[in-house]
Amino acid sequence: MTTTTLQIGSELRSAPRPMTRERMRWYVDAQPTVAHDDGRIHTQDPTIHDDDAYAWKQGLPGIISDGMISTNWIMGLLFDVFGRTVAGKGRLRTKYIAPIFEDQIVIAVARVTSTAQTAEGETAYQFDVWCEDDTGKKLTVGEALVYAPVR
Repeated sequence: MTTTTLQIGSELRSAPRPMTRERMRWYVDAQPTVAHDDGRIHTQDPTIHDDDAYAWKQGLPGIISDGMISTNWIMGLLFDVFGRTVAGKGRLRTKYIAPIFEDQIVIAVARVTSTAQTAEGETAYQFDVWCEDDTGKKLTVGEALVYAPVR
């Protein structure tokens, strides 16, 4: 779907992808690794995102994804459609409403709720956004505002 065909009710959907243990580990390790900035991978103390025993002690059946991964997947969906303009002005707000477990299938979705022309000649798209599993259960919900140049 192109931005010229988007209208109220149009849905953008990512391909389904599994939440793997490896994806969860990458995200956990990214934060301390970036903070150290010395070219080596750094880890942190056990969390519910990377250590089954720790997650079990917290009452979970296993590790769960950091919510920012699903937010990033929503942003990636918008970026795939709108390109770099998504990283400029606009906004993305999310709320994590259900844990995402290892091997759970996740699909990012964005549904247009309104459009408007701006004085700058852009189209402002308002979206309801969410990640759902392969049964349609919502895991992350939110809203986004994206400005696209008129073509």
